[in-house]
Amino acid sequence: MDEYTIDVIESAPFAQMAYVLWRPGRTDAVVVDPGFDAQTIVELLKGDGREPAAILNTHGHIDHIAGNAALKEAYPDAPLVIGRNEASLLTDAELNLSGPFGVPVSSPPADRLLDDGETFEYGGFTFRALEIPGHSPGSMVYLCEDFQPPFIIGGDVLFAGSIGRPDFPGGDFELLMSGIVAKLLTLADDVRIHPGHGPATTIGAERRSNPFVRDFLARPNPPGTPDSLGQ
Repeated sequence: MDEYTIDVIESAPFAQMAYVLWRPGRTDAVVVDPGFDAQTIVELLKGDGREPAAILNTHGHIDHIAGNAALKEAYPDAPLVIGRNEASLLTDAELNLSGPFGVPVSSPPADRLLDDGETFEYGGFTFRALEIPGHSPGSMVYLCEDFQPPFIIGGDVLFAGSIGRPDFPGGDFELLMSGIVAKLLTLADDVRIHPGHGPATTIGAERRSNPFVRDFLARPNPPGTPDSLGQ
C-alpha cells in the first residue's frame, strides 16, 4: 500500500497545479494552492470521504488562491495557511495580480502564518516551510521528509527546466536564484518537486539541466553558494 497519494488538479486559464495530499486510512487531507477549479477539489474530497486538515498556499498570486474562498466556505474549520511575508496578497487584488488581470479576487485572510524554517504537521504530513522570495515577496516551498524520497510542494519557485517569473511586483531574480541555490540545491538529488505549473521533477534533474540554475552557478561565487554565505 502506498504511504501517501498526491492528486493533481490542473486549472485554466494558467495551467496551475493544485494538490490534494492524503494518507491511506485517514479521513483528512491537505489541500495546496486551490486554483480556479475549486469545485473539482471539493468533489474529489467528498468522493473520497475526506475533509481538509488545512488549506496551504505557497504564495498569494491569483492562480494559486482563487479557490480559497470556496474551500473555506465548504470547510470553514480548515485553517488557511500561508507565509507571513505573503499574507497581504490574499486580500489585495492589486498585489495578488487579479486586479491587473481584470478578475479582481480577494481571499479570506490567513488563519495561520508561517515563518521561514518552521515545522508543522497536517493530515499526517510533517512539513518544513522554506521561504524563497523572488517570484513573490514571501513565497514558501513545503518540504516533507517523512518519506523516501522526500518531496517538495514548490509553488512557482523552481520548475522543470525553468523558474518562477521574477518580473511581477515584489519579484527579484537575484533573490530567487540565491534562495534556490541556498535552500533547494543543498537537498539530495532524489528529492521530488511538485511545482505550481508543469510536470514534477527532482532536485538532481534541475541541478544538472535547468538552464537558469546552470547559468547562475557558472557565475564566479554566485550569491547563495557556501563561499558567499561565509560558510
